[in-house]
Amino acid sequence: MTTPLTDRTGARTDEAAGVITGARERIDALDDRIIGLIQERMAVSAVIQEARISSGGRRVNLAREMEVLAHYRDALGRPGTALAMTMLELCRGRI
Repeated sequence: MTTPLTDRTGARTDEAAGVITGARERIDALDDRIIGLIQERMAVSAVIQEARISSGGRRVNLAREMEVLAHYRDALGRPGTALAMTMLELCRGRI
């Protein structure tokens, strides 16, 4: 017999459903922190871009972006590269 808790989690027991519910709450909290950190990174990136452009430089520093891509790839494997590309896209061109 399923309960509302097991229905929402896909678990087959209330005990497993409780574990899943608690873990999902932790994931939601982590996601909120990650989003906040990305928003902070976007703001810092805008400061860098503004300084670079106002000094006559280009909006994007491709060498630096390659360093960031390598850092994420080294830390997280191949999917880290895709994650870094998405983050860099979010942080580019806000000026």
